[in-house]
Amino acid sequence: MPSSWRRFEVLLPLQFNDGRDVPAEWLADAVLEIVDQFGAASYETQKVEGHWRHGGVVYRDNLVKIVVDVPESPENRQWMKDYKHRWKSRMEQLELWLVSYLIEVD
Repeated sequence: MPSSWRRFEVLLPLQFNDGRDVPAEWLADAVLEIVDQFGAASYETQKVEGHWRHGGVVYRDNLVKIVVDVPESPENRQWMKDYKHRWKSRMEQLELWLVSYLIEVD
């Protein structure tokens, strides 16, 4: 196993900003895209509730989380950034939260 790993966490909305439900197959596609790229992913179905303000409007989001652990590399980081931008656009979001941090795998 590589000595340096990075964990990415992506929060995906269950509704568009206008309140329409995101199609369940889109969420499955988002997970499978990561699985196709890296061979595995975890999908947390427990709802995460987010609150945020933009342009004087308070938004409340219902979110799910995708988690993937990958070898640390510039190519993997870029792939995940590109993934974020694709899904941000597809889901018509003002922002899509992607975080990453180094991890140790024993």
